[in-house]
Amino acid sequence: MGKGTAFGKTILIGDQFVLEEVPAIVSSIPFETQCVVERLGQGEGWILEDNRTEVPGYKDKKKHQQIESINHTLEVMNIDAKKNPLKITFGGSLLAGSGVGASAAHSVSLVRALNDEFELGLSIDEINHFGWEGEFAYHGTPSGVDNTASTYGGLILYHIKKGEKTWERINLKEPVEVVLGNSGITADTSKLDAYTDKLREDDPELYKNRLQTITDQAFEMKKALEDYDLEKVGKIMTANHEILIDMDLSHEILIKLCNMALDMGALGAKVTGGGRGGYMNALTPGKVLQEKIASAMEKEGYKVIRAAIGES
Repeated sequence: MGKGTAFGKTILIGDQFVLEEVPAIVSSIPFETQCVVERLGQGEGWILEDNRTEVPGYKDKKKHQQIESINHTLEVMNIDAKKNPLKITFGGSLLAGSGVGASAAHSVSLVRALNDEFELGLSIDEINHFGWEGEFAYHGTPSGVDNTASTYGGLILYHIKKGEKTWERINLKEPVEVVLGNSGITADTSKLDAYTDKLREDDPELYKNRLQTITDQAFEMKKALEDYDLEKVGKIMTANHEILIDMDLSHEILIKLCNMALDMGALGAKVTGGGRGGYMNALTPGKVLQEKIASAMEKEGYKVIRAAIGES
């Protein structure tokens, strides 16, 4: 029996444009997907038991992509499930939903469990690579940002430069609390590339200017995080969300939750992940403020994750 775990994540900025070489700031969150791989004594192929808690309908909507992801992962890792029939079981504390890296945690935890069961001796960099391979089914061409956070953990600046994936750790003086509020809308991130392509075609100059603004915001946010200037971090988050709203990459429920958090004292708030559904992220330093905002969202019927960015 092989076992593997992988973190969820939240992205503070740059979410939708990583493949266009816009830097992103991503943090793992202390919720994990767990995978168990067991070899079966008979049969052929693999069977799945998915016990993850979900946003209603998420697993059904992602079922085809999940099957494709597992098959592709087995193929690139050279594991023949016909000769080695498997039972694959998923569980853990990470809610399966759009915007918190559920697919990356699914992919990376599977790679770790297969590595454990078949004693492959993969390095952590190789685990990250195969986790990225598993993301193709979910995202079309994955940027690598989600699986990198899921594999390594911590707070990271992720940046593709001239086609090369790079990342570096951002060190915070101390972790800071956030509230992740779920819209209840499951977004198909594989379709977002076509939408952003259309935005670029419709007005190339405006699109270019927006991406440059977001790039500048990302580097400004990195410095603010290193300086522990949380008010500045929050202002950048909120300003970035305004750009995403103008680009129709948010959602009316996410906008409502962001405004609710800001009205209650959050330093900043924005959509996190691909957009058009999934989660929003509010910067809520201190347990008291975090609980105040999280509880208010829950009272209105929204699923909430209480987490902290910058944890090891």
